Amino acid sequence: MIRPILHYGAPELRQKAAPVTDFTPDLSALAADMIETMHGAPGIGLAAPQLGVPLRIVVVDLSAGARPGEAFTLVNPEWVRREGMQLEEESCLSLPGLSATVARPARVVVRGQDVEGRSIEITGDDLLARALQHEIDHLDGVLFIDRLRGIQRRLLLRTLARRQSRERA
Repeated sequence: MIRPILHYGAPELRQKAAPVTDFTPDLSALAADMIETMHGAPGIGLAAPQLGVPLRIVVVDLSAGARPGEAFTLVNPEWVRREGMQLEEESCLSLPGLSATVARPARVVVRGQDVEGRSIEITGDDLLARALQHEIDHLDGVLFIDRLRGIQRRLLLRTLARRQSRERA
């Protein structure tokens, strides 16, 4: 089932998500909904808080649904290692229509669990490293605009403020 994605300004996007402790069929159903929602957007990653669910779950599919078998779910992710540096453009399903160049590590190793509670470790380079970092940031209430500095950040915040005032009018 495709669920609505929260947009910038929703307080749920700024809350730290809680660890998953119950690996039940409901968790598997949530992960399936997240993948369907991500593909429907379309996007390459989605975190549970973006759907208003305050749990530490992310889904990623670098093919944006073109190869659905490549989608994976990561529960309770923790950083093992981050190294290198990349500067690439980034956008977010919770900030539609906005993008900016964000500095992120070029290679990451993340440990977590699958939807059944089994331990997994994922190594990601380049786009996968960026997607994992972006989605895990969501679990801590961090948006990609929080990683920006200077005029780039001010311009995006100004655009968001204008957008919000139009929506209220």
